[in-house]
Amino acid sequence: MAGKGTLSEYHRRRDFARTGEPRGGEPGADAEQPSFVVQIHDATAMHFDFRLEVDGVLKSWAVPKGPSSDPQEKRLAMPTEDHPLEYRDFEGVIAEGEYGGGTVIIWDEGTFTNLTEDRRHRPVPFAEALADGHASFWLDGGKLHGGYALTRIRTDRGGREVWLLVKRSDRRASHAKTPDPRRARSVRSGRTLRQMANAAPDGDA
Repeated sequence: MAGKGTLSEYHRRRDFARTGEPRGGEPGADAEQPSFVVQIHDATAMHFDFRLEVDGVLKSWAVPKGPSSDPQEKRLAMPTEDHPLEYRDFEGVIAEGEYGGGTVIIWDEGTFTNLTEDRRHRPVPFAEALADGHASFWLDGGKLHGGYALTRIRTDRGGREVWLLVKRSDRRASHAKTPDPRRARSVRSGRTLRQMANAAPDGDA
């Protein structure tokens, strides 16, 4: 997750003649109030995609069980390639046979605030915090609220980074369960995954 945002891997993996996903250009400028989006992705393995706007791209993690509002629940988060900012608006069906083929809905979206500090309680730039392996932030979304932290815990045998996404103990913490992804609804369209798939013309986005 270190280094400036880049979309080269995102572009390499996709045939934009066959997928309705946004192509995106060069990484954009940093927003004054950066955004986040959580998408449910019914691909080979069902998962939630957690994305934070950093360095003009969406830094992304696949979270199999989805974000939790319970500080006792540590959720595995596996980094994926940077996505363009336009991806925060993407819902639809990625064609079968394409990378990530399956249905996508926007489960939650909003803005976030960097809370990361060093040992002297001085602010740490968010990109630097991620590169160092620990970032704290506050989410203001439609469904997710309050403090969260992303922490790199190890690198697996395949060289992939393994992170944890954990809710901080604050006034927005709760014991509410993450919804069943097949029954969850889009914060944009109100559709479930099945309804989104059925609405897509000829199975395309």
